[in-house]
Amino acid sequence: MEAVIDHFGINCADYAASREFYDRVLGVLGYLRVMDVGPAIGYGRDGHPAFWIADGTGMGPNREVHVAFAAADEDAVHAFYDTALSLGAESLHAPRLWPEYHPGYYGAFVRDPDGNNVEAVFHGAQPGAQAPTNSA
Repeated sequence: MEAVIDHFGINCADYAASREFYDRVLGVLGYLRVMDVGPAIGYGRDGHPAFWIADGTGMGPNREVHVAFAAADEDAVHAFYDTALSLGAESLHAPRLWPEYHPGYYGAFVRDPDGNNVEAVFHGAQPGAQAPTNSA
């Protein structure tokens, strides 16, 4: 059975303390920092960041959660995005390649009814072979 969740992340009120905490508690479980982009760190194994922490300074007690759902292909990412918008979701990022994550990363981001940042992601996209979009 394939995983439903590709990765998820939390925003931390005390980012420095959270970095130390997760470095140590995840380290004893065999998870390491696999991406560090300054205001966010991805932990995982084999180069795949499955759990992210981010600097949530100033967000208050109701910090959003980020969940990325695994998609089968680019068309599924578009279907996720279009369906979410049809249900009134706020668009955060229309479907596109995200080469800053890795060359085949294709994702779309929306805000769910409770204010969380939800994403559909496909990791096998071919640069230059993107599916056409009708999305804004």
